Parts: sequence; C-alpha cells; structure tokens
Amino acid sequence: MERVDFTETSPLKLEILFSMALLEPRPVEIVIKETMMPNATESLPMWTITLERLFLLSLENAIFFEKYNGKFKSMILSFKNKTLVFILLIYFSSIPFIKSQSPSKDCFETATDRPELYLPLLKNKNVIVAANQTSLLKNKKHLVDFLVENNIKIKSIFAPEHGFRGTADAGEHVKSGVDKKTGLPIVSLYGDNKKPKAEYLKGADVILFDIQDVGVRFYTYISTLTYIMEAAAENNIEVIVLDRPNPHDGYTDGPMMRDKWKSFIGLHNVPVVYGLTIGEYGKMVNGEKWLKNNVTAKYTVIPMLNYHKQKRYGVSDKPSPNLPNDKSINLYPSLCFFEGTQVSVGRGTDLPFQVYGSPWTKNFAYQFTPKPTEGAKDPFLNGKLCYGENLSQYSKDLRQLNLEWLLKSYKNYKNPQQDYFLKNLFFDKLAGSDELRKQMIAGKSEKEIRESWKKDLENFEKIRQKYIVYPN
Repeated sequence: MERVDFTETSPLKLEILFSMALLEPRPVEIVIKETMMPNATESLPMWTITLERLFLLSLENAIFFEKYNGKFKSMILSFKNKTLVFILLIYFSSIPFIKSQSPSKDCFETATDRPELYLPLLKNKNVIVAANQTSLLKNKKHLVDFLVENNIKIKSIFAPEHGFRGTADAGEHVKSGVDKKTGLPIVSLYGDNKKPKAEYLKGADVILFDIQDVGVRFYTYISTLTYIMEAAAENNIEVIVLDRPNPHDGYTDGPMMRDKWKSFIGLHNVPVVYGLTIGEYGKMVNGEKWLKNNVTAKYTVIPMLNYHKQKRYGVSDKPSPNLPNDKSINLYPSLCFFEGTQVSVGRGTDLPFQVYGSPWTKNFAYQFTPKPTEGAKDPFLNGKLCYGENLSQYSKDLRQLNLEWLLKSYKNYKNPQQDYFLKNLFFDKLAGSDELRKQMIAGKSEKEIRESWKKDLENFEKIRQKYIVYPN
C-alpha cells in the first residue's frame, strides 16, 4: 500500500486530490456493499468516482483506490484536520452533477507528464535526479529543466551508462562533470562508481529516477536503479520513480539468471525478458529483499495514466546510441546474445541491432562492414567484411525471443582457428548461465531449448504477479 501524507494540507495538495477524482469523471454510483477499512471511524459507503477509481471517506482518512489488473490497490490520504474530510465529502457528493471535459480512456501519459502527482512530493526537499536523454516530458522539455523552472531544489544529477546526454559507447567509462545548461553537478553511475557513495548523497532527501528502460535483463538501467535504491536505503533517503513504458512488457521469456553468473548486466534471478515496467521492477527488488543485507528502500512509484502492458507506446528518445528506434528495441532481446560471440550486431553501421553477421558466416548473402561512428568509436569487427542478415524490414512485433537467428548463425560459422563464443565467455553472462551455450554446442533444437526454460518462467511468474501495477 502506497501512503501519501496529507497531514499538512495545502491548496496544492487539495488540487492533487481533486484531480485524482476528476480524471475521466462519470456519474457517481453508490456501491451497495460497504467496505470497512482499518483505523476508519464512522466509515461511510464507498463511492465510485470512475470505473477505475474509488474513494472511501472517514473522519480520519480518505482512501484512494485505483484499479489495476482487475483489482483495487489503495492509497491512504491521511488528515489531521477532520473538517477537511467533511468538505471533501460534500465535494465528492456533488460530482454526479458535474459534466466536464476529460481525457478519454485512451489518453496515455507517462508519469513525467503528471507533475501534479510528484511536484508536491519534491517541494522544499533537496533532490537528486537520476536521468538521461530520455527524461523528457511530452513537449520534449527535459525533466531537469522543468524541475528548475518549478523551483525544485536539485542537488545533483546521477547519470547511468551512456551518460546524461546518452552519447557514450556501451561499456565506455563515463566521467562525472557539470551540466552546461543548468550548471548542476553530474555524478556518473557507471565505470568504477556504479553505486552512489555516501558522500554524493549527503544532504539529499529524495532521489527522483526517470530513465527509459527497454525491459531486458542485460540492459543496465535496472541495475543502476537497484544500486540507487540500495544506497538510498542505507542513507535513509526516499526513492521516487517516474514510471515509463516497457517496450517488451506483457510477456516473459528466456533463460533465468543463476547466481554464479550475476554481474552488472544481470543482478537478479529473472529471465531475459521479465515483463515489468521499471517502476514495477523496483517494487519487486524491494519486495523480494534483493537489496544488499536485505535492506528495504523507502520507495514510491508515480504511475502512468491509461497504460496497458500489451500495448506499445514507443519511447521519448533513443535509450542508448545503438538502440536508435523501435525496430532495434524490438530485436534487441533476441540479437544481444551475439555480443558474446564472433558475430557483429551492426554496431558501427547505420543499422545497429537490426543486422547481424560475421566474416566467418559466408553462406549468408547480406554484407556489411562495421566502421567507427558516434556511440561505436571502436566497433566489434571494425573494418572487417561481415556476412549475415538484414532484419531492418522485419515487421513482427516480437512477444518472445527469436532463437532462429542465433542457431542459424552458429551452424553456419566456419573458422577452425577461433571458437564461435568469445574466450571470456561473456555469452554466459548474457544468457545467465552456461546452459544455453552448452545446448547450442550439443545441437539442441529451439523447441528443446525453450522447453528447458518453462519451469523457471512459471516460477518467476508467481513472483512477477505480486508486483504488477497495470492491466496485463
């Protein structure tokens, strides 16, 4: 249960409460069955404000319910001023007669575009913002600039892999510095400093996290969020996540991460595709006690409006240099295994994560040559002619990993002097264990490989279901 403290009331907080009720306004209907809540005195009947939202008013609390995945989850709005509750009761009782314009149920908004829900939580607080180039409002204004305009006291910026402006190569060491536009200090959370040090948190009250993820285990932004949560818990600092769409939401697939192979590209025992938004993922990390020493962070998710896990919404900006568009993001979970092999995924071309090929798979017709580019200063197989496939016209919206390309490439690889898999066995870190590599060597079919994932995926689904916030 998420708790928002309204004990110190203000016109702005009232406005937020009223806006919750007025989203998609409908005639009020009395629910026949009364619902009694803990600590409620002289409970009143529950009223439906919309098909998705409910309010229960008592002398001490207003309990706000929002319907997700067929169930109502509650948020308690606590008051010391009991007179205010009676005012609210009168206000809500008048709603049946209100006929106002409102967003349709198809009107989608990211959490960043719902400032009425998060600005009050930041007022008079010292805030650290974890952000990058994807931290945009729908008008393309950057979150940091928006917060500065609204007089939020920003202490510093935490930048993930690829940096605050998102131009660094994958794995490139990103230096700390200063944002030229705002003059705010930037602390890199990549390289040797993946977890915020206590000195960087000194004086902070809140860490506000707003970074577009892609919903895949080896994409490092969920690891950055984990380390932020861990450091925040150790230093008694709240973490607020502004939720964004997961472009691979609504399904789970792939091999499970095993403890022996955990790293920054896979900190938790989850499958390659885990089917949670980054806000939901953080709730799972907290709820399953996956932070170091079983600490629990003070953690709040600001939800999106009208988000559905089976729909696809696109992204505000490319989440990293080599995922430039929806096509590359769609193919990413299936093609990233190649990063542990002698096969290029198109880094250093105009089609990163939309092509694959190797100098030693000459049976393929398509050819390309990786060359240095922004975001791929020294691409794998730089300057070498590669033979493979061009998937840039692949139109299927993938809802499972496609192993066909990996298995086809492996079977066509011919280089007796060099093994298909890199010597450092980075492939195993990507796959979560050595099992997939050994299955490929043994000549297992895609069907057999998928069957080996089934039990782990079923067990993970039991965990995942506990943290789903949105309709699935």
